[in-house]
Amino acid sequence: MNIVFLSPHFPPNFRHFISRLREFGANVLGVADVPYDDLGQEVKANLTEYYRVPDMHDYDALVRAIGYLTFRYGKIDRIESQNEYWLATESRLRTDFNVFGIKLDQISKIKRKSEMKEVFEKAGLSPAHGRICSTEAELRQFIKEFGLPVVAKPDIGVGAAATYKIDDEESLQSFLKKKDDSIDWIVEEFINAPIVTFDGLVDSKGDLVFTTSHRYSHGVMDVVNEDTHVYYYAQREIDPQVERDGLKILKAFDVRERFFHFEFFDMGEGKLIPLEVNMRPPGGLTLDMFNFNYDFDCYRLWAELVVKGDCERSKTRPYFVMYVSRKDHIPYKLSHYEVLNEFRPLIIHHERICDVFSRAIGNHGYVLRHAELQPLIAAANAIHEQRV
Repeated sequence: MNIVFLSPHFPPNFRHFISRLREFGANVLGVADVPYDDLGQEVKANLTEYYRVPDMHDYDALVRAIGYLTFRYGKIDRIESQNEYWLATESRLRTDFNVFGIKLDQISKIKRKSEMKEVFEKAGLSPAHGRICSTEAELRQFIKEFGLPVVAKPDIGVGAAATYKIDDEESLQSFLKKKDDSIDWIVEEFINAPIVTFDGLVDSKGDLVFTTSHRYSHGVMDVVNEDTHVYYYAQREIDPQVERDGLKILKAFDVRERFFHFEFFDMGEGKLIPLEVNMRPPGGLTLDMFNFNYDFDCYRLWAELVVKGDCERSKTRPYFVMYVSRKDHIPYKLSHYEVLNEFRPLIIHHERICDVFSRAIGNHGYVLRHAELQPLIAAANAIHEQRV
């Protein structure tokens, strides 16, 4: 089996996808724009071949790369990156080379937040009111209809990048000065509610391999805009309404052989408002949290699913697993080493976070695990406590 993996070196934990694919006998063909030695030893050891392009944004160069690899190894069976940034590029390459997976005729509804809303509504769900506002007049009309505050963000965007909360005339004027007029902006009513997710992996028929659900202490927009820390945790039991609405979304988007990450506002009393879908794994260390939640290897499950067509199905989650972030500029009461010493029985992993992700998920991340939730909540509060 021939699998092209775009940017196989980034983010760093994605190296496990490469090694697991190789374990199952796939030819893993890396394409990126960095020098070979910058790929890292594990990636280099598990790639069958690496093709360097001058610029990953040069589509013609990518076509030449895939053409060369097809000539060398035969038909390409998969083109993947597991990375939100390259989803549209993947779909275009899959379409041009007739490769299984999301193609150009499907990509718009999973990249554009405005089109996601249409799919949510067809699935019988009720997303927040929102629409594309290209002019100041359209923005003011939306505010007139739904009131302040509102949230403005790129219709195609990753995470909370370039997301603005508009709650008065001053913030409205600030947004109008900062916004990039070359892109589409969607404006939505502001929802003040906790975030809950439905995450997992499905096979090529759309059947579940595993699922989990995370709850957040803060919304990502608040974490980014206020430059603060966050914790979120994987639950042992998924809320029935989260599962029901998540399954509706899976069916509506016809998700196949993919990780998925769906976000909702939890309004309480069983009411959820769908926020957005992501047809890729959640970011940061969440893939590793899957593993600690279930005591399995999700990288291996995915690789086996792709190469062999099936894999083990998992249902039992022995642990709650929590991610706790810290930022360098915040004066915490406990030092890093005091955190490691005091919570050693709970901390199963910790690492320094790449700068590109640090605004959203901190400069350092701790992953904690326990069969009960309360010890993790108490630890997170202590880790986040600041000096007076």
